[in-house]
Amino acid sequence: MIEIIPNWHPVFAHFTVGLLSISSLLFVVGVLAPATAAWKEKCLIVARWNLWMGAIITIGTVLAGWQAYNTVAHDGPSHAAMTDHRNWALVTATLFMALGLWAFISRKTQQMGAIFILLIIVAAGLLATTGFKGGEAVYRYGLGVLSLPEVSRDGGHGSHDHSDEGHGPTEPVMSDGSEDDHGNHDH
Repeated sequence: MIEIIPNWHPVFAHFTVGLLSISSLLFVVGVLAPATAAWKEKCLIVARWNLWMGAIITIGTVLAGWQAYNTVAHDGPSHAAMTDHRNWALVTATLFMALGLWAFISRKTQQMGAIFILLIIVAAGLLATTGFKGGEAVYRYGLGVLSLPEVSRDGGHGSHDHSDEGHGPTEPVMSDGSEDDHGNHDH
């Protein structure tokens, strides 16, 4: 088995967010489209398929998230952040699974009522919040990151800039006119 460092949760999570976000958007667009629009039915079909695939992948996302929750090194503040993310994720996943089941059961009628559309908009908002909280757990608290760069007072960038002139085949020039010889500095 291929080992993802440190776990599979981010791989699954990105598919979940992408598929369910597109599904929500397409449901809203499809329902608001004029009845005479030739693409209305196709939009709703694509919305359903994205919802069903997203709901199935969400199972893997939740399982990988549970594994990450129980194995990623953390301290007190990061534990609170990942618990908050987990709680939002469980509510979000449950709502999308219910909507996926609802869309599957009602696939013959092809009608998505106002309650369904309202709930998928709420679910999309929950998904955005859950994703934000997951990103915060990684980028604010460093969860799931094997190593962090050493940070200096200047942000670790010395006196060089990130313009195209400074990272081409020639050596960048320092503010005092000398060439920057900082070795293997990677971005």
